[in-house]
Amino acid sequence: MSAARPPEGAHTAAEGEGSPASAARPPEGAAASALACRSVAWLALPGAGYLMLVFALPLAVLLASSFHAPGGALSLAGYARFFSDGYNATVVWNTLKIAVLVTSVCLLIGYPVAFAMARARPAVQALMFLALILPLSVGVIVKSFAWTILLRSNGLVNSTSMALGLADEPVKLLFNERGLVIAAVHVFLPFMVLPIFTVARQIDSCLKEAAATLGATPWYAFARVTGPLSLPGVVAGCAFVFSMAVSMYVIPALLIGDRYQTLPALVARAYLFMRDRQAGSTLAVVLLLIAVAIVVGSTLLTRHLQAKTSTSSTTTTAAGAAR
Repeated sequence: MSAARPPEGAHTAAEGEGSPASAARPPEGAAASALACRSVAWLALPGAGYLMLVFALPLAVLLASSFHAPGGALSLAGYARFFSDGYNATVVWNTLKIAVLVTSVCLLIGYPVAFAMARARPAVQALMFLALILPLSVGVIVKSFAWTILLRSNGLVNSTSMALGLADEPVKLLFNERGLVIAAVHVFLPFMVLPIFTVARQIDSCLKEAAATLGATPWYAFARVTGPLSLPGVVAGCAFVFSMAVSMYVIPALLIGDRYQTLPALVARAYLFMRDRQAGSTLAVVLLLIAVAIVVGSTLLTRHLQAKTSTSSTTTTAAGAAR
């Protein structure tokens, strides 16, 4: 009887190595990975459903409205009117120009601030974070009204400039592009600083010292080491600020009024005053396409820069190992 009994472990070995059932069974690691993916999918379901309801569905209705004439028939008249009117080209230019100006000023101010935060001691870094984040708790309307008070002829900015001898008479800062850029930069600056800070804190400070020991000047080290490594944060910050600046409505309405028309102002006028749903939805679709193009382009550029940086780091490491 004992000779007919298979040895211990033979049954398990047969099932584990050579049996058809074990060949069809997925590996344990793949099964665990599939289970984890299903769990993550269930966790993302409420958020995805919420986005579909409050974001994707209104966008679909907006897009459909741009193709519906007032009588209900499908028509491209809204887009034909938009692209045939030369005034709309001026409005698009105004919108892009003010967005580029705001993004550029935010980058000039935010880039050194982000590196200062990344290199600061923890206590100083916490204070800088507080100074950066705390204004976000104040609404955009309140900030815009505050800037109308500060930038008026007898406001704090002009009074200080004249007291310091920087100006002989009050400088007009309201109802022009200068005041609009100043207020918009104040509102959107944190969205430029935070992405650059996130990237800057991951850059090893020893790289700059290593470049200096090899004879690189500070400017050369910045141009070849620090600058390229920080580009993903710069691209992300520019995408955030530009997409918000190109669609801002409250700040231009309060700081510059109707004399400076932008696409968001035309959208509001078409819906609120003209009651032209097709014109308003057409303008909104054009504005949305501009913002989506910027976000998609920046995403592709960020991936390209990250891949290039990773390849450069791998090459440098391999060269160092070869030495």
